[in-house]
Amino acid sequence: MICPCQQLQDKPKAYAVCCEPFHKGAAAETCEILMRSRFSAFVLGLTDYVKITWHKSTCPDDLALDADSQWLKLDVLQASKKRVHFRAYYKEEDGTFKVLDEASDFVFEGRWQYVNGKTHIESYKPQRNDVCLCGSGQKFKKCCGL
Repeated sequence: MICPCQQLQDKPKAYAVCCEPFHKGAAAETCEILMRSRFSAFVLGLTDYVKITWHKSTCPDDLALDADSQWLKLDVLQASKKRVHFRAYYKEEDGTFKVLDEASDFVFEGRWQYVNGKTHIESYKPQRNDVCLCGSGQKFKKCCGL
C-alpha cells in the first residue's frame, strides 16, 4: 500500500516504510516527518495517534476520526525547525477539488507535537498540464476538469 502522504508523488514510498513506524510508536525525528505522519493518520482514521501527537494545550477533547479517502495528495512547500507549510488536496462530495493550505507550528517536548496552524481553503486551480488529482494519470483538463 502506498503511504497516504505519498499519494500522487513521483516516487511514492510504501506505508510500511513511511508513516506506519510512527503510527506504531516510533518517534518522528523532525516536525516535517510528524506532519506527514499526522496527515496519513487523518486519512486512515487513526484518532489515537492524532491525539498523542497534538499538544495538550490545543488538542480538542472530542476529536474522533473516521478513515477518509477524500484526501488525495500532500505537498510540503517549506519546512523549518518548528514550522511546516503544506498543501493538502481533497475532493468534496459534489466532485469539486479543494486545497487546504496550512502553516503548522510544532514544539519539541521529548517528542515533536503539533501545536496549531493557520489554514486557508480554496478551490483547486490546476496549472497547465497538471496531472489529475483523481489518480487516473491523465492531465486534469482532459479528465475531471471537463
